[in-house]
Amino acid sequence: MPKAKRSAMRRWTRRAFIGAGSLVGGGFVLGIGGVIFSPSRHSVVSADAEEKGELTTWITVTPDNLVTILVPHCEMGQGALTGLAMMAVEEMEADWGQVRIEEAPALDMYANAFILRAFVGDAVPAPMGRAVDYGSYRLARWFGSQATGGSTAVRGTGHYGMRLAGAAAKEMLLEAAADRFGVAASDCAATQSRVTHAGSGQSATFGELAMAAAAKPVPSSPDLKDPETYTLRRTSPPRFDIPPKVDGSAVYGIDFTLPGMLYAAVDIAPVQGGMLVSVDPAPAEAMPGVTRVVQLDEAVAVVADSYWRARVALAALTPTYDDAGHGNVSSASIFAAFDESIGEAPAMPDEAAQVVTADYRVPFLAHATMEPMVATVRVDGDRAEVWAGVQDPLNARSVAADALDLDPDQVHLTNLLLGGGYGRRLPFTFDYVDLAARIAKVMSPTPVKLVWSRENDIQHDYYRPAGMARFAAALDADGRPLKVACHYAGGGDGESVFMPYAIADKQADGRDAAHPIRLGAWRSVLNSQHGFFKESFVDELAHAAGKDPYHFRRDLLDEEPRFRAAVEKVAAMADWDSPLPEGEGRGIAVCESFGTIVAQVAHVAVSREGTLRVRHVHAVADCGDYVNLDSAKAQIEGGIIFGLSAAMVGEITIAEGRVVQTNFGDHQMIHLADAPDISVEFIRSDTRPGGLGEPGVPPIAAAVTNAIFAATGIRVRDLPIKHHDLARV
Repeated sequence: MPKAKRSAMRRWTRRAFIGAGSLVGGGFVLGIGGVIFSPSRHSVVSADAEEKGELTTWITVTPDNLVTILVPHCEMGQGALTGLAMMAVEEMEADWGQVRIEEAPALDMYANAFILRAFVGDAVPAPMGRAVDYGSYRLARWFGSQATGGSTAVRGTGHYGMRLAGAAAKEMLLEAAADRFGVAASDCAATQSRVTHAGSGQSATFGELAMAAAAKPVPSSPDLKDPETYTLRRTSPPRFDIPPKVDGSAVYGIDFTLPGMLYAAVDIAPVQGGMLVSVDPAPAEAMPGVTRVVQLDEAVAVVADSYWRARVALAALTPTYDDAGHGNVSSASIFAAFDESIGEAPAMPDEAAQVVTADYRVPFLAHATMEPMVATVRVDGDRAEVWAGVQDPLNARSVAADALDLDPDQVHLTNLLLGGGYGRRLPFTFDYVDLAARIAKVMSPTPVKLVWSRENDIQHDYYRPAGMARFAAALDADGRPLKVACHYAGGGDGESVFMPYAIADKQADGRDAAHPIRLGAWRSVLNSQHGFFKESFVDELAHAAGKDPYHFRRDLLDEEPRFRAAVEKVAAMADWDSPLPEGEGRGIAVCESFGTIVAQVAHVAVSREGTLRVRHVHAVADCGDYVNLDSAKAQIEGGIIFGLSAAMVGEITIAEGRVVQTNFGDHQMIHLADAPDISVEFIRSDTRPGGLGEPGVPPIAAAVTNAIFAATGIRVRDLPIKHHDLARV
């Protein structure tokens, strides 16, 4: 198969295929009529758009020359509001100093239209793109989705939405100016929130033209700027969300207050699926400030006039729960089921000069966001209000509505800043919103703020799946791989198992092994598992072949020039071939996730007694193109630190059906003193943008464990590293 065709087909991943199937199965069947008659997504505007200067879905210009960008994504530290606004403003030619940025409200009009496009990209035939985008939008409205996740903001909404919205707004302003000046629009130019006509010397601000421009038809396919002429993108203007975080004015869910508000603390059945059997409310109800003890199917809550009083009173209760028949489940039983499900190692060809096998394991992981789960709800008759920081406001609104037996349009949700998300505040994980709504219904009309303790947060998460992989590979007499295959259990994903190396026969298959532990999306999703599995095994193949790990990889990447360029660049950054002292080593790994290739080299030092220190991590990212350079670097750096915590010390273990860990004392993260120096560089390639929020995570575990092997000869095949004795005899 020709390479270009093969690559295009590869982009139609399992996730994208499911998304496309949903588009058709959801009743929006695309055809010629859909292509011709579908409006562009950015042309969907409010009924009073002309009166308020709304040029496109997300862009409004007012007479004071202020440009307001509504961003249909939440802000959880990733810089989405600033980055997406930059993409619109670049095309619009607005004055960045005259731009105001707001998160779009939780309304159907702002449903996320571009999640499908983020994954399939330009594999959709160009004539069909508009219909696909509009069809996705209608489905998103139907299902109530306004999700921020999957590193889709820039590569989806930004690339296919905000750019076109900005370009369309500019064309509308040029048309309005041409009418005013009595000239052709093609002879006018926009810059710094002003339209000028050089021939006549006439000019007008965007604000002066806004109302007339809003009356113009919204262009479906406006002309986009040549990337070589960008003046705002690829720079680092200060992020919109930083000043309020610094001066303390930022309002997170945990900060939010209302007059007369009560507070709730909650105890939840410790075993997944367990139900409340009994509780004596009297000890709590007798304590100062306590208003009520609320008994729910799976939990008991104390409502009081302060969170501390609610929590102290909750500790006085001794609820009993059943175990839903899961009391014998443990980490050991789960991994035993994985092992049985995986079975024998994959078969290898008889002509193999050498066969290499290895097993790898990773534990469950919690999100452990800086801000625990929290939601404030007020129920008043047939209306309700919700205040929370979530990754999908529309879905959270629906969850609250279901809990209250209301229609979604009877619930108003205000999305607040998120103190971390990483997938914990995505759809199907809004248990805290559900609990808060049910408690508030009992206390109606008094508003109630439910705050989870850190113990709640650790022990009732939607966890990164534990996983196990059994690999086998065949090498020829020259040490070149003929076949690589693996069986794995714990969750699978067609994207995450992809290997870029030129190996004739590559196979991966997932095996079922059911367990009751609830699972969710975790930063980089299953790429964090498979990145460790794949890049650890490739390192073992290099060792078995007697070849340098970097050169072994590079030689297998001739057919993947972007991957090869990334590993070459990161090796040069790390001075790969230079000698290191005894007890120090370098490890390399490269992974693609969310449309972005990241190569990393970890430099570690291991003392003779076994103390591990990650000295430096070098990283190269090819995300096609970046928007805000400082934010782009921060995302890769944050992913590395996040992944290091998981690789070195992070784990969730199960005993008697319940989570063992309770707080940061036993669910560890690396400390500031343990953080390595990090160097990040980018490769700009001629491809659409990839995501950056997650791709920094997948390579780091393998890079570190491969470095440990280079330093000590000890191969780490299961995480976290803290359980391994790295001492050298």
